[in-house]
Amino acid sequence: MSKTLRAKPNLGVVGVPTNSSGKADGVAKAPTAFRHAGLVHALRRYCKVHSEGDVTFASPTRDRDPYSGIIGYDAFTSMIHAVYKGVSNSINHDRFPLVIGGDCPILLGCLAALKEIYESRVGLFFIDGHEDSYPPHKSPTGEAADMELGFALGINCEYLPSNIVNGLQVPLVDARNVCMLGPRDKKYLQKHGIKSVSGKVVRAFYDDMDIRKSKDIEGLINGVIKHLASKRAVDKLWLHVDLDVLSTRSMRAVDYKQPGGINWNQLKKITNAIISSGYTAGMNITIYNPDMDPDGRIAKHIVSYLEYTASHL
Repeated sequence: MSKTLRAKPNLGVVGVPTNSSGKADGVAKAPTAFRHAGLVHALRRYCKVHSEGDVTFASPTRDRDPYSGIIGYDAFTSMIHAVYKGVSNSINHDRFPLVIGGDCPILLGCLAALKEIYESRVGLFFIDGHEDSYPPHKSPTGEAADMELGFALGINCEYLPSNIVNGLQVPLVDARNVCMLGPRDKKYLQKHGIKSVSGKVVRAFYDDMDIRKSKDIEGLINGVIKHLASKRAVDKLWLHVDLDVLSTRSMRAVDYKQPGGINWNQLKKITNAIISSGYTAGMNITIYNPDMDPDGRIAKHIVSYLEYTASHL
């Protein structure tokens, strides 16, 4: 009896060499490092891969804009437009966009593309070690990587243009359609008088301790997706993965380390449940600093994780 072979899904790899600190090194070098570690070859075991190269945007500067409170404001807004175009192009060609950063503000371009296509029926799984919702002028760094989820939810946007990209207004995603997984900076936020966004996404906020204690991580994720589907709240989900959600023991090549965190196995279980749901329209991965990985071992581990992810598309 002959077996029916499942057609390989189409996948578009979009690189975003951005660093919110205004530098051209560090996490900005991650897309190149992933490719050198064999990313495209690994993905081709499970997908038809179209490598779209790196998007281009305005040159970064290390100046903190006095009005917006953001470092390299022009590069930040230019990058969002470039990512929006790259993700839109991938989706319009029936490819699953895998956006490799770089750091977290790339999420805004991804969500802008999704919102334009699916309007308000967009959901977000936000896997991150930080909440990333600082008011710009209260951010200790001025890096947009402190702020992108707040902007996506329409919070702290007083100093941004009303149309963040291509005429699309914030919020880019409804807080009721967001699931946050892994943040562990709540005490740090409280210490500095910053309000947590946990109250806005109260139905689906799980810190690293919640995940580590869970005896059924996939069941937890499936419950969230079932809730969103039953309410017909979303047509498509976006998956954001910031690798600083992992413990330092599991992932040392990140700039802002914290105690706690989850491990690779737990991240894989979460990813499997989200990707296998059939609702996921695309994914971005951020926060890997090749300068902290001189022998490239961590890059190869990340490529292995992305290959695992592709195997569940």
